[in-house]
Amino acid sequence: MRTSPTAGTTATGRRRRIGAAFAAAAALALAGFGTAVQADAATAAPAKATWAKTPCATPKHKGELACNSLRVTGGLTAFQRQQAADGITPKASTPSGYGPSDLQSAYGLTSAAASKGTGETIAIVDAYNDPNAEADLAKYRSYYGLSACTKASGCFKQVSQTGSTTSLPSSDAGWSEEISLDLDMASAICPNCNILLVEAKSATMANLGTAVNEAVTLGAKYVSNSYGGSESSSDTSYDTSYFKHPGVAITVSAGDEGYGAEYPAASQYVTSVGGTALSKASSTTRGWSESVWNTSSTEGTGSGCSAYDAKPSWQTDTGCAKRTIADVSAVADPATGVSVYDSYGVTAGFYTFGGTSASSPIIAGVYALAGTPSSGSYPAKFPYAKAGTSALNDVTSGSNGSCGGSYLCTARSGYDGPTGVGTPEGVSAFTG
Repeated sequence: MRTSPTAGTTATGRRRRIGAAFAAAAALALAGFGTAVQADAATAAPAKATWAKTPCATPKHKGELACNSLRVTGGLTAFQRQQAADGITPKASTPSGYGPSDLQSAYGLTSAAASKGTGETIAIVDAYNDPNAEADLAKYRSYYGLSACTKASGCFKQVSQTGSTTSLPSSDAGWSEEISLDLDMASAICPNCNILLVEAKSATMANLGTAVNEAVTLGAKYVSNSYGGSESSSDTSYDTSYFKHPGVAITVSAGDEGYGAEYPAASQYVTSVGGTALSKASSTTRGWSESVWNTSSTEGTGSGCSAYDAKPSWQTDTGCAKRTIADVSAVADPATGVSVYDSYGVTAGFYTFGGTSASSPIIAGVYALAGTPSSGSYPAKFPYAKAGTSALNDVTSGSNGSCGGSYLCTARSGYDGPTGVGTPEGVSAFTG
């Protein structure tokens, strides 16, 4: 089973220097900047962000899969550095990661997020129970001015892998962090969507797969999965048992351990989602820039060539005879991470998260904004039809490991493993 690296990894690489804003950034750190990021010692320059794997990133039991998330523990994130550069001094206990308006802006979704998604249901599949899921979601949505999404209104539903609303799995603080991340990212991208949380009784492929099937049975057309493990010869049978759902957009995190294939991201029936580092860039027309997320040889977005899964017909790259990971991508670098509200097993408040656990629900939300997939389709193929067009942001810099410099781990113009055909620029690449 592939797991995340040792806690306390320090972010390196592509964080922008902010020159004259150093003093202001240090002041932000000393202000506390929320419950997730504690003040570092005052220095002339701001401390780089540091983070640790969430507890669910290390399976508790043999045969379980790992979540793909990391939580910032100190230093300054890209969001904080930008605020420092803009001369903004936030109040204590405010978010230190990107919020809905940032993500919608970065991916050309502001208009669609305001007008689309009503009546659509995004399913989030995770393991174990988060008893504070509804309350934490309410805190996030209220803070960012999103409409309420509650069980009473029918917008939010929380069920077990068998569909029960009353007999839920045992609670788990680590997976609750993952659940909060997933729910908040779905909300950030598609605030008008309904959200269905399906909780597997454990993190085995059998139970998580059963939860995927239940999500589809309950009517979800968009299903996000932020977990993974090593490939095995059983994967092709898992494909047909759990992930072969024509007309449903199933997104899966590509992994957080750098170059190397994971399952279920390797399934030919899912949209495999890689990760980027996302920063504001006033010098570009878009106003944002992205590169492959890579912290070290053991941490960064997953990608690679499957050992078992057949290549889907819409993939035409020639360096991998079987299924290539990933298809598309979105922000995942913890140093450029996203804001999340969580309270179960931790001090209640806003935290900053990264990992491809963030990018998977983001892409599920984009599919939901794009509308119901055509009957019989496999939505993973939709973005390929728009490769190289303005419907996608082509990520052309960075790598996530050693593969002889090939596209399987190195960004280039056009398709590459770490970022697929790119990141969303609006919703047109996700329709079909």
